[in-house]
Amino acid sequence: MLKFVFMILLMIPLSFLKNFYWMVQNLIFLSVFLFMINLSSFNFFNYISYYFGMDMISYSLILLSFWICGLMLMASESVFNKNNYEKLFIIMILFLLLMLILTFSSMSIFMFYLFFEASLIPTLFLILGWGYQPERLQAGVYLLFYTLLASLPLLIGVFFILNKLNTLFFILLLNFSFMNMNLLYLSLIVAFLVKMPMFLVHLWLPKAHVEAPVSGSMILAGILLKLGGYGLLRMFSLLQISGIKFNYWWISVSLVGGVLISLVCLRQTDLKALIAYSSVAHMGIVLSGLLTMTYWGLTGAYALMIAHGLCSSGLFCLANISYERMGSRSLLINKGMLNFMPSLSLWWFLLCSGNMACPPTLNLLGEISLLNSIVGWSWVTMIMLTFLSFFSAAYSLYLFAYSQHGKIYSGIYFFSVGNSREFLLLMLHWLPLNLLILKSNYCMLWI
Repeated sequence: MLKFVFMILLMIPLSFLKNFYWMVQNLIFLSVFLFMINLSSFNFFNYISYYFGMDMISYSLILLSFWICGLMLMASESVFNKNNYEKLFIIMILFLLLMLILTFSSMSIFMFYLFFEASLIPTLFLILGWGYQPERLQAGVYLLFYTLLASLPLLIGVFFILNKLNTLFFILLLNFSFMNMNLLYLSLIVAFLVKMPMFLVHLWLPKAHVEAPVSGSMILAGILLKLGGYGLLRMFSLLQISGIKFNYWWISVSLVGGVLISLVCLRQTDLKALIAYSSVAHMGIVLSGLLTMTYWGLTGAYALMIAHGLCSSGLFCLANISYERMGSRSLLINKGMLNFMPSLSLWWFLLCSGNMACPPTLNLLGEISLLNSIVGWSWVTMIMLTFLSFFSAAYSLYLFAYSQHGKIYSGIYFFSVGNSREFLLLMLHWLPLNLLILKSNYCMLWI
């Protein structure tokens, strides 16, 4: 793992050279290629170095982190064209990538906690430094307080585990499970529920998304929401017995919340807010699948996390492309895009259909597995899952139909052809989303 960490560290000096962001971007994609080559002769022992290691759970998420960070640089040309502190911007992205890789490859719970929290710092700087409106300060405060307040009990829980078991290594903790430790269960799980985010503690996410630049939205939707799911996957070996007793609370809240949030989506006029709220609805079903603690649930949640990372990130890129042309994110102004940018309508269609889990996207694989696991856990959940699936299709169609059809609001009759960078960016989101289903055993967990 250290060779990839050093590769990222040595990219930082490149960011100080003028107009060298393309070099950093190409090196990130090269590291994706090197990382993928190693899968053919996969051996866990090759990746163990000091406190870091990698297994199949972290492999796909590290790969996704590299991929999304490369695409973030590709999407942020406006930062480089305006000379808007672009060197600092590249350093923030590289630092964030480094923190994410160290988070996913940590073998100790404390190291995981440390980098889990450290990934918040560059995200905060991205929102505060390159956001669009003055409200970004409020969004930054929301992000900081929600996540920090919830993760302090996690730190206390980590110290408690060290005191009880004298080890913090994930591998050694697989044999233990705490009984009748309700406070420990709560302290270890709440930080991840906020990060997912679960309904009722989701308010920071739409605010952060709406105020963040396109790169901030991409990394938030693509990777940072997955940190919560990854943490739960790692922690539930310790909390199985408490989980059987208490998980139904969180599943109930997530499913009811998913339906309510889907209804909120149908009332949105802001493009980014709609996509951000749709993330909360999707994460509700992921969380429910995870908390059933069944094999179907874990694999389905993992597949949907990867799929949602690519699909949601692509939708934020599309919203940004429209914003750069129209100067507004409002659906009342972004109408009739079929007349204005006909070449982008296909991408809107493909990514909106991915968002509603149409075949052959990876979202479909994840959602079918999750529906199996949740209905198998309790048939009563079918009621909420029916509404959730229906409204999920409804708001995706609403997003597509309202943005593409109708008369152009401002009465302009010229049209815009997107540039090759934008089409490449969208292709690199959509292609893995549809190719991964062909080799879905790599996306599903090898437990």
